[in-house]
Amino acid sequence: MDPTSPLPVHFHLDLPDWASAELQRLPEHLPDVEARMAAVLRFARLNWKRETGGPFAAGVFERDSGRLKAVGVNRVVPLGCSSAHAEIVTLSLAQRRLGVYDLGGPGMEAHQLVVNWTPCAMCFGAVLWSGVRSLVIAGPGPEMEAITGFDEGPLPADWRGELARRGIELVEGVLRDRALADFRAFAASNPTIYNGRQVLTGKIE
Repeated sequence: MDPTSPLPVHFHLDLPDWASAELQRLPEHLPDVEARMAAVLRFARLNWKRETGGPFAAGVFERDSGRLKAVGVNRVVPLGCSSAHAEIVTLSLAQRRLGVYDLGGPGMEAHQLVVNWTPCAMCFGAVLWSGVRSLVIAGPGPEMEAITGFDEGPLPADWRGELARRGIELVEGVLRDRALADFRAFAASNPTIYNGRQVLTGKIE
C-alpha cells in the first residue's frame, strides 16, 4: 500500500461475475423454505468452487409469498473486506433494491432471511437491525466451525430469545445434512480459512 495515497472516501461490495447468470435461473417465487434454502446452498457451493469467496450464501425473500428480493455470497477474501459476509451483502442488496434501510418498515411485506448456517456474531447483529421478520437457517451448533475451522465469534447466550423479543421468527434445521455435506466438501479442498488472526500454520493467535 502506498502511504502517500489519498485517504479513501468510498468502498464497493459486489457479487462475482458468475452470479448474474445464476440469478437469472432462479424463479421469481420460491414457495417453501426448502426451495429457498436449496437456492442458497447452490450459491454457497458455487462461490467456493469458483474461488470467489467463502462457503456461505444468503437470500432475502418475502416470507409469505416467497418472492425473491436478493441473493448474496461471502466476498471477504476477493474484496479484502472482513465485513463482506453473505448476510451483510444480501441484506444490503435487498435494501438497495427496495430503497429502504428497514426491511420491516410500515406497509412492507414481511421479509425472511435464509442462510446456510447460523449467522456469526457480526451478522447476528445485522439481522437484528435489518428489519427482517423471519430467519431460516440450515442449522445451529458447533459442527460447521469444527468442520471448516472458521471462528464465528460469540453469540448471546439466549440468541433465540433475542430474536423472539424483536419479533423475528426462527426456523432451524432446513436441509441441515446437505449444508454439512457441503462444508465437508469445502474443508476437503484445502481452502483458505480467513479468521482475523489466522497465521500460516492455520492456528488462531
